[in-house]
Amino acid sequence: MKKYKCNTCDYIYDEAKGEPQNGIVAMTEWNDLPLEYVCPKCGLNKEAFALYEEQTTIR
Repeated sequence: MKKYKCNTCDYIYDEAKGEPQNGIVAMTEWNDLPLEYVCPKCGLNKEAFALYEEQTTIR
């Protein structure tokens, strides 16, 4: 599953978790979100998001 990060407020949408508080069940893929989806933190639309890849540090 992938994660998408809002470029404005840094909110991360995690496909594996969804947003149950907003009626989006876990395992909902980004492309399956409604066109009118907005960031729950800042209110911007899907265009404000980019694919997010976590950086891991190997020690």
